[in-house]
Amino acid sequence: MIKKIKQTKSEKFLLIFLVLLFFFSISSFIIIKNKCLFVKNYNPDDLVFDLPQNIAVLKAPCGNVIIELYPEISPNSVKRFIMLIEKKEYDGVAFHRVIKNVLVQSGDIEFGKKNNLNYSKIGNGKSKYGTINSETDKKFNFLKGTVALARAYEKDTEDTQFFILLKDAPLFEGEYTPIGRVLYGLDVLEKIKYDDKMEYILRPDFIEKFRMLN
Repeated sequence: MIKKIKQTKSEKFLLIFLVLLFFFSISSFIIIKNKCLFVKNYNPDDLVFDLPQNIAVLKAPCGNVIIELYPEISPNSVKRFIMLIEKKEYDGVAFHRVIKNVLVQSGDIEFGKKNNLNYSKIGNGKSKYGTINSETDKKFNFLKGTVALARAYEKDTEDTQFFILLKDAPLFEGEYTPIGRVLYGLDVLEKIKYDDKMEYILRPDFIEKFRMLN
């Protein structure tokens, strides 16, 4: 007759501990692998806007970033930006420069396209549309969520690149051309791939698509 061996309390606790450790490890793995797990994805069709003609929707890996553009602040720059969106120039373009909790930058349509990525030149690309003049005369608060055109060191060199602030940057006022502000989806931008050791990203995330609402 086989004698049944009774588990001690310590053995039971050890078994429970191992089971909990297993489930914790699996859960942690799922969370780490899915960086978008707790990010809310806003559907613009479910929202109401005062000026829908000024709303742009950027689809990033973790969801939509909904931006209100300000043509009354920077008319020529917003016009350029909308033209690029409508021509689908930003689709498949890398977030090539990311500073954690500071800003994300994209828009290099020459060297930042997913199917034609050039790591040695990204960030220096130009377009066939030419540069435009800076629009920095009007007062504007560069708060978290501000969307602005990037440029070279000199003013009046804006082209296609833009950045979005992840923190307030009051020193940018008068230096960069503001074109809008994020209304929804800042947490989506905070999940864009970054590197603690450098600003320029190897194997970056990409804009999936960028469209005007109307």
